[in-house]
Amino acid sequence: MKVLGLSGSMRRGGNTAQLIRVILQRCEDAGIKTEFVSLAGKKIMPCMGCEKCKVEKWCINEADDWDAIVKKVVECDVLVIGSPTYYYDVCGQLKNFIDRTYSLYHDRKLAGRKGVAVAVQANNGASRTIQTIEGFLSAHEFSSLGSVKGTGYAEGAVLDDTEAVQKAQKIGDKIVRLVKRNNK
Repeated sequence: MKVLGLSGSMRRGGNTAQLIRVILQRCEDAGIKTEFVSLAGKKIMPCMGCEKCKVEKWCINEADDWDAIVKKVVECDVLVIGSPTYYYDVCGQLKNFIDRTYSLYHDRKLAGRKGVAVAVQANNGASRTIQTIEGFLSAHEFSSLGSVKGTGYAEGAVLDDTEAVQKAQKIGDKIVRLVKRNNK
């Protein structure tokens, strides 16, 4: 089993990445293979609405980094996907990434995986961010393993949110239990 952490934040080591890494660390400590991908510094173009993906069974826009990243999502068993909260929702970079997965929706290429939604807010709005991410997971027929909302503005401040860190650790432990149960 492979657990993929995907941070939509444009800050490579920012609060969203750090909260996702708390979950991944619990998995790594139990010997589960993990990988972390940041969308920071990546070029992710928006969906063009061309509908050619219905025929091609994949997004035809190959002029950016989406293809290589989404292949990792297709290969994972558990996706831990997170975003900072921008104006009460996911950041634009992650929204572009999510919108492009429409090309995978027609043939349910992501169905059957497990998913975790992670959101970080400066002071409010993370609930809506979680709803957007969970909507993405639900549309693609992921089974939800829960969500984590953290609060923090300055880099690293989310780790001071003890409730969020503890919840992230519990979700990591939940993934570990799932893996152990499936490997019996």
